[in-house]
Amino acid sequence: MPLVIALLGILALILLIAVVKLDTFLSFIIVSIGIGLVSGLDVIEIGKAIQGGVGGTLGDLTLIVGFGAMLGKLVAESGAAHKITDALIGMMGKKNLQWGLAIAGFVIGIPLFYNAGFIIVIPLIFAVAQASGYNMLYVGIPMLASLSVAHGYLPPHPSPAAIASQLNADLGKTLIYGLIVSIPAIAIAGPIFGKTLKNFDVNPDPSFFGFKTVNKDNQPGLGISLLVALMPVILLSAFSVIKGNFPDNAIVKLLAEPYFGMLLSVFFAVYFLGMRQGRTLEDISKSLAESFKDISVILLIIAGAGALKEILSATGTSTYIGEMLQGVNINPLVLGWATAAFIRVCVGSATVSGLTAVGILAPLFASNPDFQPELMVLAIGSGSLIMGHMNDGGFWLFKEYFNLSIKDTLRTWTVMETLVSVIGLIGVLVLSWVV
Repeated sequence: MPLVIALLGILALILLIAVVKLDTFLSFIIVSIGIGLVSGLDVIEIGKAIQGGVGGTLGDLTLIVGFGAMLGKLVAESGAAHKITDALIGMMGKKNLQWGLAIAGFVIGIPLFYNAGFIIVIPLIFAVAQASGYNMLYVGIPMLASLSVAHGYLPPHPSPAAIASQLNADLGKTLIYGLIVSIPAIAIAGPIFGKTLKNFDVNPDPSFFGFKTVNKDNQPGLGISLLVALMPVILLSAFSVIKGNFPDNAIVKLLAEPYFGMLLSVFFAVYFLGMRQGRTLEDISKSLAESFKDISVILLIIAGAGALKEILSATGTSTYIGEMLQGVNINPLVLGWATAAFIRVCVGSATVSGLTAVGILAPLFASNPDFQPELMVLAIGSGSLIMGHMNDGGFWLFKEYFNLSIKDTLRTWTVMETLVSVIGLIGVLVLSWVV
């Protein structure tokens, strides 16, 4: 019976989000209350479970995601993203243009959330396509595949950071493993797949590509642009290793906290990408406040997923599912990927599918002595990216900017996302044999 209730709840969630088009956060709360009532919890127990789930899930995740949004805002507004792209394209030359764009997209994608990153790189793609004579898909797919990989695999992006928090995974290790798995995923879904689109007929609407340019004389240098954009990777990875060597050192423990590394990155960006560029602290603070507004909806979705997870735990459903799945002869990493993939196809949102999957399966993973939470974060994250189609906001963003038919968007965007997902799973499975 608990399994039936959980499945009906997930089905109701899918219908509310995908069919009724109800707000995602409200859908999570309504489904959580419904599961609680049907399972026999009283109103007070349901209220406590929802409160605990929301608070427990957000916790320091709010700081990590919030600081990440602030960093991304400064990287975008300062012109650092443009500087990185221009430099890499110049270094790689026309022959290796796709690889330069893939690397640029990945570097930009680390601090920038997907939608913000998409809007930033689209004008760059348009400009490069015009200058090189290649069509927009040929030069655009490598950048967008890189953005997608960073969005699904790497903290401090909301979904992988939240999944890592739910599984008590080490963010530094998750980031290191994610970088390793990202390389083949980006290579195959980006430049290699992009080459097949070289002669694809694309006629974008130029009116879509007007954007605010940054005076090149006022752009930060390439070195500082790269350093600031990659600082979360450097700090989280470095302190993860240092923490392992000095587990009892209080100062090292503080420095190894993910939110602290993100805070240092923001301070660094405030000075080098803000004040050094002639902006006042007041003006910079306004940008930082706006960046936090941009992620408020994402934080609500994460909070709603936390409420559902806690309800499933309070009703005993999670334990029941975990015990039932223990007898299933399937690799846990494949199970995590497949669960997230199924929900992604139904709901469309990578964040919702990843967080819902981890809420359902967390008890099973916790009881496995060979379980490596960092790899599971990547398995679920890659599963949450599969087959973006008509219920995926990114699908329509891609379709309209590239001026494609639905059929052609399925042949390009959907295939790219599926490659990112499947190659990600393969990479995680290979890595699991090594680490």
